[in-house]
Amino acid sequence: MADFEEPCITWRKSTASNSGNCLEVAMVNGSVLVRDSANRDGMVLTLSPAAWSDFLARARRKDAGSQRA
Repeated sequence: MADFEEPCITWRKSTASNSGNCLEVAMVNGSVLVRDSANRDGMVLTLSPAAWSDFLARARRKDAGSQRA
């Protein structure tokens, strides 16, 4: 298993996050790594940049839809 706490990995969390229930994201070797900020020793999801872009687009559409209600 890879060590996702390596000093060269910069994990980022949304500045809009007001709680510990959010994701952290890092770019490593052309892949997007995603982990739970509350469980940094847990599983890490590895996505292609295209899959990450698709995820963000779908999340934004869902969020925009919930704000209209």
